[in-house]
Amino acid sequence: MANPLRINTVELIRRQGNERMIDVTVPFEFFDVVDERIAPTEPVHVLLRVDSLNDGLVVNGTIGTSWHGSCRRCAIDLAGDLCAVVDERYQQHATDPDAIEFDGEQVDLVPMVRELILLEAPATPLCREDCRGLCPTCGTDLNTGSCECMAPPASPRWAALDQLKADLHD
Repeated sequence: MANPLRINTVELIRRQGNERMIDVTVPFEFFDVVDERIAPTEPVHVLLRVDSLNDGLVVNGTIGTSWHGSCRRCAIDLAGDLCAVVDERYQQHATDPDAIEFDGEQVDLVPMVRELILLEAPATPLCREDCRGLCPTCGTDLNTGSCECMAPPASPRWAALDQLKADLHD
């Protein structure tokens, strides 16, 4: 598959104000990275506008795909959509510390898209903010019911902090 995210800069930077639209959907496996949060065949929609400036290119747009994972507290399966906002600057000779430097006649946007997807996908998702999780003793989902387990005894290593906590509440 030809790389639809590789752009020819010669035509764009020839004149300030030139623009190019990129509207493509590719499978996540195109980005040559494995991440358990995103299925390899999951479509990634890339909608970008590339504008030429007198000293480089500005890339704006959005990247969207779906993710899946488990709640970090109760372990139920979760899924959702992510939408990353793109606002990047590319320069042949980077004078802006936030700009990405490029050489040659082409710019490959794949690394930038890959990075934004991986940064936007939730690393430790929650099913809801007030999720109570699982009982550490019996594994009961505390969101759906309660259990009869006794609270585990406090570790003597935490006794000083427990005492400090009790003193602060008095």
